[in-house]
Amino acid sequence: MPGAAVASPLLLSLSSSSSPFLSSSSTSFLPPTSSAAPHSAGRTKAAVSVLRALRAEAATLPVLSFTGDKVGEVTLDLKSAPPSTARAVVHRAIITDRQNARRGTASTLTRGEVSGGGRKPYQQKKTGKARRGSQRTPLRPGGGVVFGPKPRDWSIKINRKEKRLAISTALASAAVAEDAFVVEEFDEAFASGPKTKDFVAALQRWGLDPKQKAMFFATEFDDNVRLSGRNIGSLKMLTPRTLNLYDILDARKLFFTPAAVDYLNSRYGTSASDDYDTDDEDDAVEELLEQEVEEEGTTAEAAQDATEESEADGSS
Repeated sequence: MPGAAVASPLLLSLSSSSSPFLSSSSTSFLPPTSSAAPHSAGRTKAAVSVLRALRAEAATLPVLSFTGDKVGEVTLDLKSAPPSTARAVVHRAIITDRQNARRGTASTLTRGEVSGGGRKPYQQKKTGKARRGSQRTPLRPGGGVVFGPKPRDWSIKINRKEKRLAISTALASAAVAEDAFVVEEFDEAFASGPKTKDFVAALQRWGLDPKQKAMFFATEFDDNVRLSGRNIGSLKMLTPRTLNLYDILDARKLFFTPAAVDYLNSRYGTSASDDYDTDDEDDAVEELLEQEVEEEGTTAEAAQDATEESEADGSS
């Protein structure tokens, strides 16, 4: 599967010994279960134990100014999966994202769909050759394809809680491994206009190699800042609407704005929910966004149908 091939090298970076979340040698946080309990009760207790095992370990991130000087510190307190299941949760989420991105439009023609081949090439017998009923057999050049790809839906489902946990686990792992930091708002530095050269110089002052992949997460970007950073091929500039697990794992360094840290703490931190219940307001917003996309597609289709009908009436 293409998704698995892409995700494997990304997940290797999460298995470093510096990360307490994904270390294979770490002990499990699950409490021991009684062997005398019935099987159904054991499954219930295990499910409850997994939810209680979710923890949050605060990581202190340095705050850098636009000139590269350290001006303070902030705390990133995110929920994380227990070490025994963290790698599996992140792997499942990245496979789901990559597989759902497949369009599934690959298509080949079978021997019944290839044009031509209606006449029998030569008679059945008395030729000394193997019998052949069509020139479009898969054994001949220009023939059909045997068991070739056809349009299909590759999408698979993942629970919303599980996907959210995978993102918070990846962010927490990067923060604990000291691969993340915070930069002050620097919109004023690009008030005169966008300039990619100044943005690259700022990355170097922050200790980032412009040739290495990095992720910049902010709640919103000023137009000049966005235009200055979009020409840097190794930099991904994400907002809460575009935050995804693949870009988090693919980046060598992560840096945020103070407002982005507050958003992550409120969205994925301990203040979001003590029992790891989804935030009803956030879920409602996501559902509304999905409904808006569907309604926009339906409206566009209806408008196109109306246009085609009017053109047909005009031609008649």
